[in-house]
Amino acid sequence: MKQENVILVDSNDSVIGSMEKYEAHEKGLLHRAFSVFLFNDKDQLLLQQRALDKYHCGGLWTNSCCSHQRLGESNLDAAERRLMEELRIKASDLYDSFSFVYKAEFDNGLTEHEFDHVLIGKFNGESNFNVAEVAAIQYMDQQQIEDEIAHFPEKFTPWFKLIYQRVFETYWDKYKK
Repeated sequence: MKQENVILVDSNDSVIGSMEKYEAHEKGLLHRAFSVFLFNDKDQLLLQQRALDKYHCGGLWTNSCCSHQRLGESNLDAAERRLMEELRIKASDLYDSFSFVYKAEFDNGLTEHEFDHVLIGKFNGESNFNVAEVAAIQYMDQQQIEDEIAHFPEKFTPWFKLIYQRVFETYWDKYKK
């Protein structure tokens, strides 16, 4: 894993410092993050399977893209940067939707404790994704996701299972009124 810092925040998302990413995950410190959810014109969500050798949750299915902002970088700029780095795509209508805090401990001793900003947007098409970041992609509708999580919850990241329903509700409210 390339050394990169995360932004440490308090419960109000105010910056209190920065720390090397792996160390922050070892210590379980609250830090800023973002999660991108991209929908196609068929109202299907673009999911990615994390690369197998990721430092946590390798091989698990999750939202379209997620990562950490850099100091001074907006949520939108960070999302656009990582969409290009991970999926090699540009989304349309990408907007900052809501945020939430979660904490998940993993078998390898690492902990995700994130103040996660959720961005929602549109994308139609395929991706020539970066295999160092992504193992596979697929589009799924809400019912397919709910069925998969009901039968195989261990195939999905903890944060995805926490928020995918709220994302769909937010998406329906904005695009399907």
